[in-house]
Amino acid sequence: MRLGLMSTASINEALLGAVPEGVQIAAVASRDAARAQAYAHEHGIGRAHGSYEELLGDDELDAVYISLPNGMHHEWTLKAIEAGKHVLVEKPYSRRAAEAEEAWEAAGRAGVVVMEAFMWRHHPQAAAALSLVEQGKIGRLREIRTTFSFPLFDHENVRMAADLDGGALMDVGCYCISGSRLLGGEPEHVFGEQVVGPTGVDVDFYGAMRFANDVVAVFDASFTLPKRQRLEAVGEEGTLVLEAPWRSDWGGRVLVDDEQVAVPAANPYELELANLAAAIAGEAEQLLGREDAVAQARVIEALYRSAESGEAVRI
Repeated sequence: MRLGLMSTASINEALLGAVPEGVQIAAVASRDAARAQAYAHEHGIGRAHGSYEELLGDDELDAVYISLPNGMHHEWTLKAIEAGKHVLVEKPYSRRAAEAEEAWEAAGRAGVVVMEAFMWRHHPQAAAALSLVEQGKIGRLREIRTTFSFPLFDHENVRMAADLDGGALMDVGCYCISGSRLLGGEPEHVFGEQVVGPTGVDVDFYGAMRFANDVVAVFDASFTLPKRQRLEAVGEEGTLVLEAPWRSDWGGRVLVDDEQVAVPAANPYELELANLAAAIAGEAEQLLGREDAVAQARVIEALYRSAESGEAVRI
């Protein structure tokens, strides 16, 4: 799989350091040609393009990785699909479920693969957590608690840009939603509270989600709280904890009632790229496809509606 990088965003570094066998980072694009050339030289990438349109016109690429700001994901995913390129697009795809539906429907018509880049789902600890819950290791699941936060006070950071769909829910809260959905299924209704910062985006977001079978999930996502992450699933007979669910490189254990569960070490970015390449080649099912992306966007959309209205929103 020959992959092109759409932008020189810092998140690219994670992929560049985790390229599996059979995958080549073959090109990079920036809206500044000199920047693209410098980036390509620095990282040993063969071709540099001075626009995103040029990247999509590169016939020697099979797929593109869209690491643009949130508010640009949908536009450029549709353009990539139209150009016949497979797409790995950074999470979250969108805060609007209709956009996710439109993109994956377009991908289906074009016969290309589109994958939302929730790299944490590719780490073995995510599958282990789901298996432990499904095996009944903690008894009947009743509660899910998740958190993801880090201090961010730079108002020029793209995560703070309202016109680019920034905000704590989009940047880190989406992981909490993804983790809760992995274990609990799809929520029936949600309630959200947000603290809006000076740039117009939520700097803190707190949410509750009600699932079938009386399962309730609560989460906090923040740009004002200390650096932390955690997933805790509480059942009627025990507790499952992932100490580093979203960023496994921070280090952490998988615990069932304080007893550590062995999980293989892995680079989730490498596994993500390998799964994308295998899906494109028709050798494996993509881990994250249309159903997951649309459901994820639907929950984000409902949580924002709830925070704005002050009322619970049924999904």
